[in-house]
Amino acid sequence: MSAPEPPADVPADLPADVAAFVEAVARPARRRDARTLLELMARVTGEPPVLHGTIVGFGRYRYEYASGRSGDAPAAAFAPRAAHSVVYLMDGVDAHAENLARLGPHRTGVGCLYLTNLEKVDLAVLGKIVADAYARLTSGTYGLRARDGSPDR
Repeated sequence: MSAPEPPADVPADLPADVAAFVEAVARPARRRDARTLLELMARVTGEPPVLHGTIVGFGRYRYEYASGRSGDAPAAAFAPRAAHSVVYLMDGVDAHAENLARLGPHRTGVGCLYLTNLEKVDLAVLGKIVADAYARLTSGTYGLRARDGSPDR
């Protein structure tokens, strides 16, 4: 028995679990934005998407904190939530302050960028933010928590 074909607006080379997850997103705008984020993050990271529960990740990075805690996590990631799409910036949003000022409508948390409508943000700026975070996180073992990230570190 062969796997079913993905819908026409989902890239055919997506892993089946990622495609099914995106197509199951209930809100049409969130589903549309998830498709956009899939393409953007795959393009800027050069990595395929991998499903981590309800988070879609791209690539891996190694972290090790001064406390000795260490592990691996997705180097770029997003999650389509009911109220907004969340882009995870594990190097901290402060590291991207200049670009965030040019992005368009958004909210932030310590390591989260909340986007309600990707059609209202500058996707080139979003791509730069994701690419910069990805490069910073994958340049070696990352030693800072999101709340401690800054462009100087």
